[in-house]
Amino acid sequence: MLRFKSIMSRIMFLHVVAMVVTAILIPLALYWFLDSNVKKLQHRAMREQAESLANHLTTRPDGGFALDLPGGLRAQYSEAYGRYAYAVVDDAGHVLFSSHDNATPIFPVKDGASQIDFFETPPGKPNVSGATLRKELNGRPIFVQVAEDLGHRDVLIDDVVAGFFHRVGWITIPILLVLLAADIVIFRRAVRPLLRASDQAERISPMRIDVRLPTDEIPKEILPLVVAVNQALDRLEQGFRRQREFAADAAHELRTPLAILRTRIETMPDKIATDALHRDVESMSRVVSQLLDAAELETAVIGKDERADLADVCVGVAEFIAPLAIAQGKTIALSGSEGPVVINGNAEMLRRAVRNLVENALNHTPDGTAVEIVVGEQGTVSIRDEGEGIPTAKRELIFQRFWRRDHERAGGAGLGLSIVKRIVDAHNGTITVENLPTGGANFTMRFPLAEQSRHRAGAGDEPSMFAESAPLAPPA
Repeated sequence: MLRFKSIMSRIMFLHVVAMVVTAILIPLALYWFLDSNVKKLQHRAMREQAESLANHLTTRPDGGFALDLPGGLRAQYSEAYGRYAYAVVDDAGHVLFSSHDNATPIFPVKDGASQIDFFETPPGKPNVSGATLRKELNGRPIFVQVAEDLGHRDVLIDDVVAGFFHRVGWITIPILLVLLAADIVIFRRAVRPLLRASDQAERISPMRIDVRLPTDEIPKEILPLVVAVNQALDRLEQGFRRQREFAADAAHELRTPLAILRTRIETMPDKIATDALHRDVESMSRVVSQLLDAAELETAVIGKDERADLADVCVGVAEFIAPLAIAQGKTIALSGSEGPVVINGNAEMLRRAVRNLVENALNHTPDGTAVEIVVGEQGTVSIRDEGEGIPTAKRELIFQRFWRRDHERAGGAGLGLSIVKRIVDAHNGTITVENLPTGGANFTMRFPLAEQSRHRAGAGDEPSMFAESAPLAPPA
């Protein structure tokens, strides 16, 4: 049995089967109906003719029989015309009167014949239809037989019946094809609400779990399924919300004991232990901040009218990170577009993404080297370092939560790059990583430009880049 994955294909296949069966049965039924009605008409005509002949039978004084036909009937049954014939037969089987020269019955008289019997010649012989009428005259049974040659040129109804099946077949097939084309249009219009619901379902994601399938114009047979899916999405949204609230509440709750711990550490007399504990507390504070960022990103939605300038975002991040770079003996450099690079996005979320990439680069570049931020006019931001680079096999793993290349290294929980990836996804962008020829990693985020910025970027000048990277903080 054929199996179709598409409900449209399944409906169309079954409909075609039904139409083929209908195309066969309708002509057969019409042929049977027409043929049966033709036979009824023929039987009625034969009865009327037999009764007309019987009405002209009379008895003679000597006990014999006489048949006095008017001129019209004699012409109708003449051999010259050849369409009709009659014979009058007695109960002994002798032909008393006949329209033909040979005195034989048209059909044998059946024993115990009823008031009237109809007969036809079997297939393969000249097609003749007729009737035998039984009549009593002076107490003697007389049988009046009449017949019609259906092959006569004047018999049109038999030709109509004979050619009906072929003609109606060629008429039925085009009609059914037109109906099939109309059904395809009707089915497509009927499933259009389902296609709209499918398009809406494609918008559902972990960051857009508020989207629901539309129930307007959904067929009532499919409506229970759509309602059940929406109810399941409601339950999932509630579960996601509770999970996010738990992570955010846990992160908030951790901030207070960390602040208390930081205060108590500052009062300790041992300076060496104090510095070590300070580093540990700062690392824990960073993890808590990242947990808060991750919880907020789960519900973040970018508005259609929100705009952000990548150049301005990167300048702000570079200025914010500069003191940290100085403390580590490293340099932050910014280069790229002199003008604004406007995209559809949220400036605060983009600032977190760039900051996480820069902090990650600072953690993996040696002392005395630089981390470079490059802003492209086509909506790109590249973060380059001079560290060891990232092996090809691990470039997909680094964006997973809690994944760390060096598990022995302190200061991170493996959340920073996963947060960057989610921010990029929320902005319909992409992020790639490759190793530079001179050593080090190059993370590149690409975002679609806003409409006005796209026109400006493609209108004229080549992208304007600084001749040299402009350092924002010299090595300490």
